[in-house]
Amino acid sequence: DGRSDIWSLGVVLYEMLTGRRPFGADRSPALFDAIRDQDPTPLREIRADVPAELERICLKCLCKQAAGRYAFVDDLARDLRQFAAHRRHGHAAASVAVLPFVDASHERDQEYFCEGMTEELIGRLANVEDLKVASRAMVQRYRGSNLDVREIGRQLGVGAILQGVVRKSGGRLCIAVELVNVLDGCHLWSDRFDREMKDVFVIQKDIACNIVRSLELTLSAPERQSLQSPPTTDPQAYDYYLRGRKFFFQYRRRGMELALRMFSLAIQHDEGYARAYAGIADCNCFLALHTPANPGALERADAASRRALELAPDSPEAHVSRGNVLATSGRRDEAEAEFETALRLGPRLFDACYLYARACFAQGKLEKAVELYRRAEEVNPLDYQAPLLVAQSYDRLGRAADARAARLRGVEIVRDRLTVSPDDVRALYMGANALMALGNVDESLEWANLAISMEPDEPMVLYNVACIYSLAGRLTEAMEHLERAVRGGLRHKGWLEHDDNLDPLRNLPRFQQLVNEL
Repeated sequence: DGRSDIWSLGVVLYEMLTGRRPFGADRSPALFDAIRDQDPTPLREIRADVPAELERICLKCLCKQAAGRYAFVDDLARDLRQFAAHRRHGHAAASVAVLPFVDASHERDQEYFCEGMTEELIGRLANVEDLKVASRAMVQRYRGSNLDVREIGRQLGVGAILQGVVRKSGGRLCIAVELVNVLDGCHLWSDRFDREMKDVFVIQKDIACNIVRSLELTLSAPERQSLQSPPTTDPQAYDYYLRGRKFFFQYRRRGMELALRMFSLAIQHDEGYARAYAGIADCNCFLALHTPANPGALERADAASRRALELAPDSPEAHVSRGNVLATSGRRDEAEAEFETALRLGPRLFDACYLYARACFAQGKLEKAVELYRRAEEVNPLDYQAPLLVAQSYDRLGRAADARAARLRGVEIVRDRLTVSPDDVRALYMGANALMALGNVDESLEWANLAISMEPDEPMVLYNVACIYSLAGRLTEAMEHLERAVRGGLRHKGWLEHDDNLDPLRNLPRFQQLVNEL
């Protein structure tokens, strides 16, 4: 894994900046214990004149968890170039993570609202060019964490952490927030908002603006407008939208159906709510792709994505939704144009990189797919999907070593993910497939069986577990799961005809009959 070389480069960079080695100068066994068990002293505690962003870059190189380190040396080089460019213009890049807000309501039933507040602030701050913002997926692992914020900041590679507590009751909303300097743990800013629910958008604007001011950033006029503009002015529509997002991120058929209901209710309250239309498009696209026995889903996705773009033509998320619909519909050139627009408007938008990469892979544009999956990994190094899927591109390019390294990265992230969300079925079956490719047959089958025990009737789970059994040479069980997937609604004949994982089944009359019946 090339990240061991990045770690070594971090050691050299640390010594260049501080004049000392990060784990001591001797070569005794104590040194190896220090490397394994201790974090290096923050550079600015040794030399106060080391820029905070350069400290962040160096400590990210030295992160003990491979998933927290730079995935590729190109990503490290990009951060160093960006730092140098900012220094030439007289300021250093700032960085922040918005941790999941804590639900302190009496009923403890506002988790969806807390997650929505976190996501909204991340989205607004991400539009500030000179501010690096940790993604939603990166901060989710720290929900309910007792780790010191300075340690969280070092793990995420950011200079500041925002924490928040929410109390919501009836029409009243109370939010307490604090922005903490990762270097010394001191408050950069804190405040308490006790207002009516209808003022939620004003609260979000005030929090975002105070973060920017506390980090001494200068905004352009478009950035200021983006920071202050609410996605809707109807608090009830916003509440339904947040409930929908909570269901959407389950990535399951039932969750998508509930998310659709919530997004539709949001539109009933605000017919001009572009994000809710994009949500409807995303849900229908998922249902069309992953639960094919869903007539009309793709047509509904098409209509909703068009409406989202009509309402918000400059929204990168709307262009991603439109691109995803077009790619799923086989309109490849149009999809590429939408994804390119999304990346121009939101160059660090994970979904733009990830979904565009998947579309490129489907077209056989393997080098482009690798480039985009790598960008997705850079934006969100804690997402397991990008490294596990880029391995397929590496396989087809004949880059076996890169494919193995990518799968090892992905499996490590899946393990971390399952400690936080043990019911993540998608992580289980994607991780199981990677483990099988790596030769870890027993653990692969263990994860696959666990996924089936959680979702025994989900066609996509059944299909992927069939692939794993096929690779393991357990052909009877593979056929049983594949037939159940088809009976459950799977209609992608092309998958059965072209998926390499199913090659061991191709000469079976039972398999050939199943394909012919589709």
